[in-house]
Amino acid sequence: MSGRLARFRDFDRLTERPVFALVGILRIPEIETSPARAIAKRMGLALSLLLIAATIVYIDRGGYRDAQGNELSFLDAFYYATVSLSTTGYGDITPITPGARLINILIITPLRIFFLVLLVGTTLAVLTERSRQAFKIQRWRRTVRNHTVVVGYGTKGRKAIEAMLGDGISPGDIVVVDTDPAVLESASSAGLVTVAGSATRSDVLRLTGAQHASAIIVATNRDDTAVLVTLTAREIAPKAKIVVAIRESDNTHLARQSGADSVVVSSETAGRLLGIATSTPSVVEMVEDLLTPEAGFAIAEREVEPEEVGGSPRHLRDIVLGVVRDGELVRVGEATVDAVEQGDMLLYIKRVAG
Repeated sequence: MSGRLARFRDFDRLTERPVFALVGILRIPEIETSPARAIAKRMGLALSLLLIAATIVYIDRGGYRDAQGNELSFLDAFYYATVSLSTTGYGDITPITPGARLINILIITPLRIFFLVLLVGTTLAVLTERSRQAFKIQRWRRTVRNHTVVVGYGTKGRKAIEAMLGDGISPGDIVVVDTDPAVLESASSAGLVTVAGSATRSDVLRLTGAQHASAIIVATNRDDTAVLVTLTAREIAPKAKIVVAIRESDNTHLARQSGADSVVVSSETAGRLLGIATSTPSVVEMVEDLLTPEAGFAIAEREVEPEEVGGSPRHLRDIVLGVVRDGELVRVGEATVDAVEQGDMLLYIKRVAG
């Protein structure tokens, strides 16, 4: 009995399932093609098949006769190819020699089948969708590395992804995990890889390639879920940078103890901005500008340049807010960063072209 349960548990692990079983759970975005372009492509291919068949018949026109016994013109050959490939077959033009009949068997008949497949291309696309997705999933799982996993595609998750895209990260390097099919459909439409399931399960996170990810963003709606996801993520991705959004500051220490590198308290941050907006709304406008990478000002990070080593961060060409030294952030104004050193990283304000 225990052996049977063990086999059931192994099959229940998503990473142990065959690739076809992952279709619908893990989804690789498709390259969008306009309907007009897809139809034009199919019509062009169908016309090409007709021309190929007509040319073959015309070359071998001596083996064909029409109902009056006349030799075929190219128009007759094209007409014969049309009625033959469409399986109409009026019988007014027929192959009369063994060679012509052999060509019909070996060439015209396969072209007829291919032509019919083109006519029912929509049905074929539905039938092959599962196979194509399975192939893409298999290839993606072999190659995915140094990507970012975003748990939760609500407001926080979407805004985090918008910020990453604004910083130049490719949509193909972002994987979204959520349990809501409508939300995942929206993420897939944006060109993101999606995984359906709860990120509190280690097998779901492994399916995202979290063990090879460079960063994991936890943007769930509940703090207890965020803590559990963080704990699970840290277990399978010890080297990844984990950033967690929580609603209440009382849970900050729980998120950090679970393995979070950075914790953002969403409710308190929003509350402070609301309070500031009542008296100094321009401050809120500037904060929003700094957090929006598309235009205006933005907070960025860069390495110290050789000619800047030994200088004060207050006197550099950029407005420096802080210095990251040995993985620790030190704000400008503290005695330990009176002079920048080789290997320091500078947090500064940069101008972004609109």
